[in-house]
Amino acid sequence: MIGWTLGRYFSARFLTLILAVFVTICGMVFVVDFVEMLRRTTDLPDASPRSVALLAMLRAPSASEQLMPFCVLCGSMAAFLDLTRKLELLIARAVGVSVWGFLVPPIAIAIVIGIGSVMLFNPVSAAMKQRADKIEVEIFGRLTQQNADADIWIRQKSVDGDAIIKARTMSRDGSRLTKPTVYIYDDHDKFEAEVEAEHAQLSDGVWRFEQARILMPGEETIETSVYLLASNLTPAQVARGPISPQSVAFWDLDAARRQTDRAGLDSTAYKLQFQSLLARPLLFVAMVLIAAAFSLRFFRFGGIEKMVGGGVAAGFVLYVATKLVGDLGGAGLVSAPVAAWSPAVIASMLGALALLNQEDG
Repeated sequence: MIGWTLGRYFSARFLTLILAVFVTICGMVFVVDFVEMLRRTTDLPDASPRSVALLAMLRAPSASEQLMPFCVLCGSMAAFLDLTRKLELLIARAVGVSVWGFLVPPIAIAIVIGIGSVMLFNPVSAAMKQRADKIEVEIFGRLTQQNADADIWIRQKSVDGDAIIKARTMSRDGSRLTKPTVYIYDDHDKFEAEVEAEHAQLSDGVWRFEQARILMPGEETIETSVYLLASNLTPAQVARGPISPQSVAFWDLDAARRQTDRAGLDSTAYKLQFQSLLARPLLFVAMVLIAAAFSLRFFRFGGIEKMVGGGVAAGFVLYVATKLVGDLGGAGLVSAPVAAWSPAVIASMLGALALLNQEDG
């Protein structure tokens, strides 16, 4: 096994290079996003370069988080290649440290980075993404506001059954609708009634429809001054609409899933995001194993360029496979735990198998 001093040395090298790659990626994402935002805000006099720079800076962590597996892969390959080029791994082998011995520090670093990215970095990037969304609405509000001919659609599920609400306009806080029409269904998705009103007010878990007309199949139209419909939604939820799972912090994903379930909406995306974050440390370990499988060839044997290209290609294939299986999970074709964990588990097994075949024959 690797000694404590050598282990700390290898750990520092891997951590430094992985963080260097990640910082470089963050900088590139910021620059590209900043230039694109400047292009989009050319005709907007209210958008100053400072506000655009702030928006790009707030958006960069969320975008960079999606590229973290590549950062671990590239940083690990750079560390392995550097250690091999300087013959440090050769010396480690000479003193009796096997490949599995000097893989302990990078795997430990990958696990630590994975846990830290889930518990610390993800909540920070999610909060910054939400702040960026607000600034983007302020900057591009006039361009992204709804078309005058477009309607607002809201779906909910409550003790009164399923309901789909269509409205002409909505107040900024989401508590009041203009010209709403409600389509009410029972628990078996059978149409029960249509309610048309002049206005609707949401408060204390109840929609209050004013000057309502109730139309039921086979019944005469009923007119009433007030019609009440139970709701599990809050005005804030109505105003912001469905939230992207990527914009929800790890610690809030379970609460967001429960709220989505209470509203009668599909919460598969939140389950998949939660499981994907839990599987991230194992995915980083898989990236380290792939990097080791493609980076431990001695320089004097040649073919380093092909090995590096093969490692990058393997990482790209794993990324595509992760997205593909994630899409299957999001569509409900496979369960969320299987969709989130299977790419990391399979990639780890293949990486370990490649190393066994390469090192132990």
